[in-house]
Amino acid sequence: MEQRGGDRSSALVPGAGESDFDRAVDEVSAAVMAASRLLVAISARALASVAPQLTLPQLRTLVGLEGGGPGKLADLAATLGVNPSTAMRTVDKLEALGLVSRRTNPENRREVVLSLTAEGHRLVEQVLAHRHREIAAIVSRLPADQQSGLLTSLTALLDAAGEPAFGPTSPVDPMALHG
Repeated sequence: MEQRGGDRSSALVPGAGESDFDRAVDEVSAAVMAASRLLVAISARALASVAPQLTLPQLRTLVGLEGGGPGKLADLAATLGVNPSTAMRTVDKLEALGLVSRRTNPENRREVVLSLTAEGHRLVEQVLAHRHREIAAIVSRLPADQQSGLLTSLTALLDAAGEPAFGPTSPVDPMALHG
């Protein structure tokens, strides 16, 4: 295990001399993984209710275009963490469904600019609104002090990961959809 901090010990075998810090990290990591599975399931349900013909990777692509605005294929691929040929195949399918458009960059005619169509924007808004409603319903079942603690913890997690700040109307990061 990677050591963090000064003189705390860390064991390679869980439970055999493992520090309290290591056990806490393992427990928190397991809880975050479970929460991640929940969020992916919520995304899948939202997508199934709005556009059952699409896959989660296709939704990630649409959300990437929504958040980044019109852009080049290489930029989209980098945002999604996939190679350009994978991004191109996904864009081809989304273009055939009328959700993405391609146009020649007027400043550099060798470049193609990708953007969402009006239908693509509408679909992303509907899926994200569905997700927001389901997450809000779950969070509303928590007592106020647990909601506050969850907000503090998630903010700290995002900060530790170097993710940007968020707010109630912030767009969803496409990377969060890859589960």
